Amino acid sequence: MFATLIGALPRPPIGADALVGDLVEAAVRAQEAAGLEPVTDGGFGDASDPVRAWSAAARLTGHAVKQALLGPYSLGHGHVAGADRTTATLARALALNGILRELAAAGCPLIEIHEPAAVAIGADPAARALFRESHHRLLDGVDGVHLSLALTGGNADAAGIDTLLAAPYASLAVDLIAGPDNWRLVVATPGELGIVCGALSTAPASYDGPEPLLWAAGYAGSTGGRGSGRVGLGTAGSLAHLPWPIAVAKMTRLGEAARLATAPAAERIEAMDPRAVSSRAAALGRVASSDPRDPEPADDAT
Repeated sequence: MFATLIGALPRPPIGADALVGDLVEAAVRAQEAAGLEPVTDGGFGDASDPVRAWSAAARLTGHAVKQALLGPYSLGHGHVAGADRTTATLARALALNGILRELAAAGCPLIEIHEPAAVAIGADPAARALFRESHHRLLDGVDGVHLSLALTGGNADAAGIDTLLAAPYASLAVDLIAGPDNWRLVVATPGELGIVCGALSTAPASYDGPEPLLWAAGYAGSTGGRGSGRVGLGTAGSLAHLPWPIAVAKMTRLGEAARLATAPAAERIEAMDPRAVSSRAAALGRVASSDPRDPEPADDAT
């Protein structure tokens, strides 16, 4: 079981005159400390040169480093529907294909393709066809690297798994907070492919205990005979809008949940709210909440 960011980080609290390399290093160190892997450059690398950005981050750590790229369908989505959008999208796919090949040749172990615009595909046959074609062109001839499709920002399930995974991706990362219906995609994804459960909320005041994360990991592993070895945990999108301390706290909870997922059962139970372990005991008022936001139990609870 592993844990990773799906999206960017806020700016680390270092001097205003900090160089790009300083920001990347702060982002990498924070992920290492939280127990995340693969790590990213936090979104601070040179976006104009993804190969250079990945290489710079990889030199900073012994952890696996992934490179995230915005996919061709989302890049072309801003164009007017019709021939212009098709032309722009397929041209983006061809250009990105060259970058993917360069990243693979440089030794990048994992490339994550983000397609937030996929949530708008729905049942539109033209949009479905364009997504499939653009991703076939994107991945054409790219070997020796794990390729992952990331869907964030809402429900993308209406597009169908045959559309979204038409190209030979090795794993699917899905936002399960803004897009709870994406569980349908998890169930439909073949068991030999990996799943990254974007189950850690990006809201600043969310409850980030291990219970929902462990449930998500367990359920994803049960689908299609997948097993826990093909499942990871992730953020449900970018943390860039948060204050740095809150983002760090969320990463820490994410890393801890991934560790607990493979820990002995007794250790997992000890770390969880007792109500998540024994619903009967909770109903009888025999457990106390560890969440200070919960109301005090009634005086006559037994």
